Parts: sequence; C-alpha cells; structure tokens
Amino acid sequence: MTPVSLRQFEYALAVAEAGSVTAAAERLHVAQPSVSQQIRGLERELGVQLFARTPAGLVPTAVGRAFLRDAEAAVSAARRARATARAGGDELVGELVVAAQMGLGTRQLPGALSALRHRFPLLEVTIFEEPNPTELERLARRGALDLALMAGPCGDDGPYDGHHLGDEEFVVVLGAGHRLLAADRVELGELAREPWVRFDHDSALDGVLRDVLGDNRLAPTTVARVSQTATAVRWAAHGLGVTLVPASAVPHGHEHLVRPVFPVVSQPVIAAVRPGAGPAETVLLELLRQETWLESASFVPVS
Repeated sequence: MTPVSLRQFEYALAVAEAGSVTAAAERLHVAQPSVSQQIRGLERELGVQLFARTPAGLVPTAVGRAFLRDAEAAVSAARRARATARAGGDELVGELVVAAQMGLGTRQLPGALSALRHRFPLLEVTIFEEPNPTELERLARRGALDLALMAGPCGDDGPYDGHHLGDEEFVVVLGAGHRLLAADRVELGELAREPWVRFDHDSALDGVLRDVLGDNRLAPTTVARVSQTATAVRWAAHGLGVTLVPASAVPHGHEHLVRPVFPVVSQPVIAAVRPGAGPAETVLLELLRQETWLESASFVPVS
C-alpha cells in the first residue's frame, strides 16, 4: 500500500474549498490531470469516496468531511513544523494563522503584528475576524489556528493554552449632539428609550448586549443589525441609534462620541495559543502582553 502524502491532503482540501478539480488546479498552479490523479489515488488508498458529484460541483461525502477535518489539522501542523525547523537566529520562514473574536484587539493587534513582521520579515501571517465564538472555538479544536484572541474565561479542557492579556471595557457610542454626551459616564438605565444598532444574532458582541440589556431590564428597539464594529460605530455616530462596543474597536475620529457605561461592562481577553507553540506564537504573545487593554478612560472628557 502506497502511503498517503501531505500533497494529497492539500489537493483534497483545495478541491473541497473550490468545489471542482479545475478550480482547485488553478489555485494550486498545477495541471488539472495531476489533481484528478492525486484525488483518485487518495480515494483508492483509503478505500472510500471522498467527493460526490452534484449540480453545484464536487461536494465532500460524510466520510469525506470527517477526513478533511483531520487533513486540515495535519497540513496546518506540517506548516508549523516546517516553520519551526527553518527558524534560526532572527529568521523565520513559514505561515502563522491568527484569528480574533470580532471586536477584540482591534487597536492592539496591528501594532503587535507589525512588530512581529519587523522581527521576522519572511514570516507569512494570515489574520481574520470571526464574529461567532462557537466557530472560533471549533477552528481552534481542529488545529487550524496558531493563536486566537477570544473573550474569557478560558476553560482548562480546551486544546489550547489560555493567557489572560487584560480586560476589554465596553463603551456606548452616541450620535453627535446627543444629550448624554454631557456626562462623563452613562448609566445604562438612561438608555432605556434609545433605539439600538445591534450585531448579527449569533455574534459574541450581540451576546454581550443581550446580557447587558437583560441584566438592566432594558427592552430596546432594534433599528439595525450589522456585521462589523466600525459600521455600528459610524451608524450610531450619525444618530441612527446607540450601540455598545469594545473601547479598542472605536475607529479614530469617533472618540468624542464615546462614553464609558455604569455599571461597567467588560470582558477578559484571552490569547489561546496552540500547545507546543513555536517562536512566532511565543513572540506574538509577548508583544500582545505589552499592549494596553483597558482603554475606556482615554475617552472620558477632562472636566
């Protein structure tokens, strides 16, 4: 029996993502017959059918989906192993995959990543925001992430090591000329009759808002739902409604429309790092520790 190769894993993942052998071959910059041959050989060695033909293209079968989860973890582990093996002195070649729960680390991550790239100029860094904390944890459990920023607390049974970076305080964003801008801090009860700009139902940010509204017995009118914190801030700034976001997620130029709230709303920020972290993850974690995480005080006007 011919051993299954890492290249076959990569080809299968490309076909699953692209939905066809032709599109996968274009992404991989190889000839279409090569991809077809590798997939047929993989299915022959495993003795299973990984993909089914449908009008929409090639779709993974049930056993194919299970295989692809492990294949993705294996490919990610191989990339990390290559990066670690090639690390020497101040040079590091490879890929680092970072994910952040939407709204967390919006101000802190760019500086830390810039310093990381300066330290390791050959390192390829991929970063994305994920609004759904369940999906973020699923990606971590699959081994697809090297480091993730998520709201704590971090459980001891997860597949990653949790490091508390600090706390992210939430602030309310008000429209220009709003009466509550006269206050240094806004009591949540004063927002009872305000319309709200909210986030997607399955997002962590809307979960925070639901808890805040419930704890303070507020029944708000929802005037809009958005997918990005910057959009929520800008719409609130134009007077569509108020919104509640992490302090670090407030875009530059909108600080004068932001106020801390009382009772204080905050979340611990956890850096979830894969076990056996390499030099890139270790350096990035240290850079994130050096960032300031509790920032709402910077929005309080001087009296």
